[in-house]
Amino acid sequence: MWPDILDKARHGGLNVIETYIFWNAHEPVRGQRNFEGSNDVVKFLKLVQEKGMYVCLRVGPFIQAEWNHGGLPYWLREVPDIVFRSDNEPFKKYMQEFVVFIIDKLKAENLFAPQGGPIIMGQIENEYNHVQRAFREKGDSYVQWAAKLAVGLNLGIPWVMCKQTDAPDPVINACNGRHCGDTFAGPNKPNKPFIWTENWTAQYRVFGDPPSQRSAEDIAYSVARFFAKNGAMVNYYMYYGGTNFGRTTSAFTTTRYYDEAPLDEYGLQKEPKWSHLRDVHRAINLCKKALLEGKPTAQKLNEFHEVIVYERQGSDLCAAFLTNNHTENAGTINFRGQEYYLPSRSISILPDCKTVVYNTQTIVSQHNSRNYNTAASKLDWEVYSEAIPTTKEVPVDSEQPRELYNLLKDASDYAWYTTRIELGPEDLPRKNSILPVLRVVSNGHGMLAFCNGVFIGAAHGSHEEKGFGLQVSVNLTVGVNQITFLCYTIGLPDSGAYMEHRFAGPTRITLLGLNTGTIDLTDNGWGHQVSIQGEKQNIFTEEGAKKFQWKKATGEGPPVTWYKARFATPEGRDPVAIRMTGMGKGQIWINGKSIGRHWMSYLSPLRQPSQSEYHIPRAFLNKKDNLVVVLEEEKSNPEKVEIVLVDRDTICSYITDAHPPNVKQFASKKMKLHAIVDDVKTEAGLKCPNFKKVTAVEFASFGDPQGACGSYDIGTCNSPAAKQVVEQHCMGKSNCTIPMDPSLFPISGNPCPQGRPLALAIQVKCSR
Repeated sequence: MWPDILDKARHGGLNVIETYIFWNAHEPVRGQRNFEGSNDVVKFLKLVQEKGMYVCLRVGPFIQAEWNHGGLPYWLREVPDIVFRSDNEPFKKYMQEFVVFIIDKLKAENLFAPQGGPIIMGQIENEYNHVQRAFREKGDSYVQWAAKLAVGLNLGIPWVMCKQTDAPDPVINACNGRHCGDTFAGPNKPNKPFIWTENWTAQYRVFGDPPSQRSAEDIAYSVARFFAKNGAMVNYYMYYGGTNFGRTTSAFTTTRYYDEAPLDEYGLQKEPKWSHLRDVHRAINLCKKALLEGKPTAQKLNEFHEVIVYERQGSDLCAAFLTNNHTENAGTINFRGQEYYLPSRSISILPDCKTVVYNTQTIVSQHNSRNYNTAASKLDWEVYSEAIPTTKEVPVDSEQPRELYNLLKDASDYAWYTTRIELGPEDLPRKNSILPVLRVVSNGHGMLAFCNGVFIGAAHGSHEEKGFGLQVSVNLTVGVNQITFLCYTIGLPDSGAYMEHRFAGPTRITLLGLNTGTIDLTDNGWGHQVSIQGEKQNIFTEEGAKKFQWKKATGEGPPVTWYKARFATPEGRDPVAIRMTGMGKGQIWINGKSIGRHWMSYLSPLRQPSQSEYHIPRAFLNKKDNLVVVLEEEKSNPEKVEIVLVDRDTICSYITDAHPPNVKQFASKKMKLHAIVDDVKTEAGLKCPNFKKVTAVEFASFGDPQGACGSYDIGTCNSPAAKQVVEQHCMGKSNCTIPMDPSLFPISGNPCPQGRPLALAIQVKCSR
């Protein structure tokens, strides 16, 4: 997927790719390093250079990033006397070893700018100010040490520390946030540039979250504002977030990552975000000579209106940013003898101090909506259920239940806990209406409870509160009773101080409601087993699946059950996903490769799963036939699970006669802005993705249409000719433009409201 994603980034106007180094991906076992396949960072960086872009390399090695353990390998927790991210000799020893190893590897490939490579900037550490005070003087000295380590590598590139107000010279302190043009106090020394390392394009999501949004207009405003106020570099976090395959997410983070970015999880352009940002990049580039060589001046016209000009006296070099900061009201300002209309909270960019080529609030680029189309349903599912172990299969090995992180060592999400209790007739309640209660207090993340092999209940924590309690009634019998827990994690923590001292798993277990009183089972003696049988024997692979006795799935299956089915590779090139309707929580494998954790039963406040579709890269598919295996922790029925194709083939445009022409109609040469078309005008532009063509005009209205892409409706006035005009301009074409020309769209019936701009809304369908 890398070439296509990088091409779309370049075509979107980016010239730098910022990326992390993932220590736990490259050294999951101490001393055993992995740079194969998707871990081939050298190949990735060379590909960026081939695509004509630079690199800002965030070496970390702590990266956070909602990535498992913040990128730190689990084995680091087991180093004696270690304290992460502090002036601690064991941590500094291994951090320095890894950083030097990575740098030497990349230097050997001539990847740094002084060697002719693409890496023009590096980052050491990540948002350390958040935790620095927790370590007191050890935090302050660690910052100094980390900066000295980076600068001492003598790479001939600048280094940054994001959100690090006291970044030691010459390291540059950079901003992370949504509006660094207004919230960033600036570099801590006048000789350092204004760097924005994370402009958050939305918000990452955790299971239980509703959708996260940030408008294209707000992002564009923030970018224009930052460059207008002396900004040197803006990086989007994320421009493409993609998928957290396998078990790579941090605690409770969804498998889908930053799907609301300009490129969605599948690498498809999310419109208008992608193209509206492409246009602001173009507008800023038209100003670049003035930004680099002109002298900036700022004039506050009133409480809400401001003009920032970059100009070189005695020449035609001039660029202006006209700003309306009012969040509700539009305004008109006079600039150098001319009136300029500014929508609410917007910036107009004038590369020649005369011509508006772009306004951040006015989208002239296209919109789209995402579609999921069924490729395979009613799969022929087979089922294998895990046996619930007892102390016979998992004998007691500890007086108390063991801490879960230390038990798992990040080798699996799952561990069995077993204990037994013998009861006499005098212990049990004499009334059938009264049952004993099992109470469990846990540090996280979740668990399933069984008594004598029968499922009795489940509970889990959340991203905000990892710990939880389980209270469930239980049927006990005279004699030996087997209590079994399947405890699980959903990723390791990725942030905060003293991460090496985070804990999970059950801490206190009691039985209430017995005739003889409450029994504390915490010190009862517990057995432990990491992983479950199917996972141990790779049941999710073709060979592993043959080791088990499968039967046809009929109806709802019990907890801790494996399901497998086969499906044909969908035709075409559209992205593929699996929709997990009817399932609960677990993991998914395609042809032996994990595509991540699913969790359908944890609903957001909107009473919907945080994620229903799970990305299957086409690179994971065979030519014809594929094996899908699902581990399901909860009672579930797979009959509604389906394979879907993903597209953004519904594309739209919404423009008014008040919109400026598209910035693509302009260019700059020899310090002068000029039009590159014969007739500069406002027009609706549509472009089908992936070489598809317009095959249907689904909606067209000129007047005052209402709604948004995918749900437009005719307003109080309309031109009946609109659809025919759009069809004449667009049908059978991969891209087309429709002029905003009222003479093409005669209004019939009710007249349009006075004092409001006339609008043209279009929705078309693209296909091969």
